[in-house]
Amino acid sequence: MARLPRICLPGIPQHIIQRGNNRQVCFGSEEDFAAYAYWLDECARKNRVAIHAWVFMTNHAHLLVTPETEGGVSRMMQTLGLHYVRYFNHTYRRSGTLWEGRFKSCVVDAEEYLLLCQRYIELNPVRAGMVNFPEAYKWSSYHANGLGKTVKLWTPHRCYRALGLTDVDCSAIYREMFAGQLDTTTLKQIRQATHTGMVLGSDRFKIEIELLAGRRVHPLKRGPKPKENE
Repeated sequence: MARLPRICLPGIPQHIIQRGNNRQVCFGSEEDFAAYAYWLDECARKNRVAIHAWVFMTNHAHLLVTPETEGGVSRMMQTLGLHYVRYFNHTYRRSGTLWEGRFKSCVVDAEEYLLLCQRYIELNPVRAGMVNFPEAYKWSSYHANGLGKTVKLWTPHRCYRALGLTDVDCSAIYREMFAGQLDTTTLKQIRQATHTGMVLGSDRFKIEIELLAGRRVHPLKRGPKPKENE
């Protein structure tokens, strides 16, 4: 089955997952994380993509971004991948692919799901059992969104800005959202939309994106299971 074209519309956020091939380690040291962050910042600025949230894990990375131009995300990820793979292969004296095919992504309904998606991303190390609290993990945007620290890579989304009148208010209100984990239904929605390349949002938002993108945004229904004697 042919792959559907990516949806990349200016001004519409996207959740991205980039994994190591066969889930192999793609960040082996603090220097690796720093190199990836550096190239991400460079490539995002060059391709006019705003970075709202991120987490860099041992074998994958999550990003929440908004492109200013059509196709900006794909160009950013392609250039980022080339730079980082070249660095990684040189550092570890290896060759060949590093990433698991093309990155996974979905467009996000900012009004309904953007802050939920940010929490999903920044709670990743907690769900993985690596830390007890999101602030304990260094390579995450929680330090910007939740603690108000200045991070060059970070561009706060307007939905985050709308949380309070000041930066201090925004980060304080945002921290309150982390009192508990995300519910199972929300986790499933985010994961399914991202892995299928569909849309994370309300039914109305999905209809709007379908009209703008000119392609379906719902997974095809699976056909009936074949009978045992067929």
